[in-house]
Amino acid sequence: MLILGIDPGIAITGYGVIEVQANRYQTLEYGVVRSSSQEETAKRLQKIYQGVSRIIDLYKPDALAIEELFFNKNVRSAFSVGQARGVAMLAGCQHGISVHEYTPLQVKQAVVGYGRAEKQQVQFMVKILLNLQEIPRPDDAADALAIAICHSNFCSSNLGRRREIID
Repeated sequence: MLILGIDPGIAITGYGVIEVQANRYQTLEYGVVRSSSQEETAKRLQKIYQGVSRIIDLYKPDALAIEELFFNKNVRSAFSVGQARGVAMLAGCQHGISVHEYTPLQVKQAVVGYGRAEKQQVQFMVKILLNLQEIPRPDDAADALAIAICHSNFCSSNLGRRREIID
């Protein structure tokens, strides 16, 4: 199974593509899609959509896993992240792949085994689980890989809340 993990953001959207076979992970690619604050919002969202679409076209993943919006005190930031999430989810749907959403707590639980794990613990476990030489950078790419791992774990165990976006 090929899984595309997405950590949405308006300035930086992290992505990671992993292949899972018999509970073994192989990292195919990870990185980020960046947009400039100098650009209008519509152009920034277009960049995210095109970047995610490029990755989908290249790897043809079976599923797209994306982090649910974590609402913090900055409402404006939350709206921007929500828009980035929306275009990434749209890219998945437009390409006919299933889209799954996971909370930050579910991702931490799946990767570290503890839902309140620190960011550094998650990143370290991503490195270990994917047999990487170093922790993926930037953080957004490591987070996207963690989301992909989370989806793999939830598929194999069928635990927790999982929502699938369908036609």
